[in-house]
Amino acid sequence: MVKNKPQHVLVIRLSAMGDVAMTVPVLIALTQKYPELKITVLTKSFYEPILDQISNVLVYGADVKGRHKGLLGLWTLYKELMRLDITSVADLHNVLRSSILKTFFWLGGVPVIQIDKGRAEKKALTSETNKIFKPLKTTHERYTEVFQQLGYPVTLDSGCVKSKQPLSEDVKERLVFDGKQCIGVAPFAAFSGKTYPLHLMETVLHKLNGIKTYRIFLFGGGAVEKQQLELWENQFVNCTSVIGKISFSEELKLISNLDLMLAMDSGNAHLAAVYGVPTITLWGVTHPHAGFCPYGQAHNTILSDRQKFPLIPTSVYGNKFPNGYDKVMETITPEQVVETIQQTLSNKK
Repeated sequence: MVKNKPQHVLVIRLSAMGDVAMTVPVLIALTQKYPELKITVLTKSFYEPILDQISNVLVYGADVKGRHKGLLGLWTLYKELMRLDITSVADLHNVLRSSILKTFFWLGGVPVIQIDKGRAEKKALTSETNKIFKPLKTTHERYTEVFQQLGYPVTLDSGCVKSKQPLSEDVKERLVFDGKQCIGVAPFAAFSGKTYPLHLMETVLHKLNGIKTYRIFLFGGGAVEKQQLELWENQFVNCTSVIGKISFSEELKLISNLDLMLAMDSGNAHLAAVYGVPTITLWGVTHPHAGFCPYGQAHNTILSDRQKFPLIPTSVYGNKFPNGYDKVMETITPEQVVETIQQTLSNKK
């Protein structure tokens, strides 16, 4: 680092939503310890609301399908970023795009540290043969290691979360925000291997709907998910789908006001966790040992039965599993899920 020069760290984390959300506790810790440090996060513009409320943190939108596409586009992006007087780079993504940017910055004399994703360890954890089943470093720990190597060591604690945000009266009215205990349910994930079977989730919703003191908000995205959530909304009087009704920014505010979130190993779980919302996650062929548990929520996991399915985890992302392992989440009963929700809400009071 150059002495007496204002320090400006570029943080690269282009996707996915959950991984971007996992930067939040680390960035909060960083800005609390180094209040003079300026930080710019290079990511998708859509994710900007995830990073609001954090002092000295700005978002620079990467247009990787437009003007920043390809090698020439990345060179254009590099030149744009250098106009910001970047003094160091924390690459929390470590993919081809970020590695190309790393080379540009390195040639320009700007120090870059890339995240160690622990690919070999994760391969051993998910292997069908000679599996090494042990907890690996969390993604949050891997992020902090990058900043430590840049000269900014930080410690994560329970205070590294965002605060609850007020909801507008219009949103409260549209979503029937009626003063009941608010439970968010995000029933989908990127891959089937970590998605709780819909017929079992419907049973969970039926049981939660029958508890008259709960208001259940259903989260998801896309046409197919929208159709499913609207079916449940029409079926259960205390359920409300939020798809298409509010903006992403408003959705985050709603999440911050939840009493509890029920989700898969997915982005919505991480979004809830960064607000300190108790977040119960259901795990299929993935496993918390890979390091992707929502921040501060390791005690709120419900795992599929490894005695019956000893190859869990079969992959990091839930996209690979042997024959028969598409049924692993059926070892998690709806009764178990509802009981855990009730117990968690009871402990919160």
